[in-house]
Amino acid sequence: MLDDITRISSEFDAALAAANTAAALDELRVHYFGRKGGLIPALFSRLKEVPKEQKKDAGDALNKLRDRLESELKEKQERVAAEEAKRKESRDIIDVTLPARLPNLGHLHPVTIIRREMETIFSEMGYSLDPGPEVETDWYNFEALNFTPDHPARDTQDTFFLDVEPYLLRTHTSNVQIRSMENHTPPVKVLSCGRVYRRDEITMRRSPMFHQAEGFLVDKGIHIGHLRATLEHFIKRLFGADSKMRMRPSFFPFTEPSAEVDMSCVFCKGAGCGTCSQTGWMEILGCGMIHPQVLRNVGIDPEEWSGFAFGLGLDRCAMIKFDIPNIRTLFENDLRVLQQF
Repeated sequence: MLDDITRISSEFDAALAAANTAAALDELRVHYFGRKGGLIPALFSRLKEVPKEQKKDAGDALNKLRDRLESELKEKQERVAAEEAKRKESRDIIDVTLPARLPNLGHLHPVTIIRREMETIFSEMGYSLDPGPEVETDWYNFEALNFTPDHPARDTQDTFFLDVEPYLLRTHTSNVQIRSMENHTPPVKVLSCGRVYRRDEITMRRSPMFHQAEGFLVDKGIHIGHLRATLEHFIKRLFGADSKMRMRPSFFPFTEPSAEVDMSCVFCKGAGCGTCSQTGWMEILGCGMIHPQVLRNVGIDPEEWSGFAFGLGLDRCAMIKFDIPNIRTLFENDLRVLQQF
């Protein structure tokens, strides 16, 4: 028994020195003084087994051990508790002389960056900015733009119609072209950037809500050379001075002649890669000379005035410029993406 008391005393001293947190000290208390399995209660329960002539000495030694261990454990628990309280108090103190923490600033969305760059480029060329309404009538969205009720081109733009006739969600920003020509006497130059809506499935390249930009100019003596020069200047400013452009014949009901515009691939610089299907070119926008009937629809004489118009997707421009392969990435609000801009 006396040997066990000496051994436990030494083990306790070592364990007490190593325990420096309230949790560690509580584990030590349970290990030595716990009712179930505690070493000190176990020693007391063995006193009955000690020979009668040794029982008094063993009892005195055991009582002294218990009192010392309890006293030293309580003393260290109080000391550790005081130290932890002091540390907590120091953490809670506010030093008003320290520099303030800077707030987390937001980031511009990639589409917003492209929109602002476009607006800056065309503002420098004298264009006014008009986002136009997103809720529109059939006249401004279709008919005035030469989309007759049975025109097959309407089939390519599956429209969200509202319950209140004849209103709908605009399918393109070309509605601003009609409104601007109605409200302003030529010459007029307008750029419109904003949201448009079509009943498209959500895919890597399509979305039921996306962003477009429409630009147009009406003046005397305007020809397709003015259109080409404007677009070349725009593409070089937005995508780099080494960007090249080509025009391919196409059809749009509100322009005649019409063209699709391609730019040299920004990834392979025209050499051909997987992104551009090895052609070296990427389709970027549609354009053309404003159809004479569209001018007549807004009361402008096509014999005196002429103009051009072009339209492009801001989302596609953002995907090209920032190498974003999936349009859904633009609308998921993933901070890991947005914090890069």
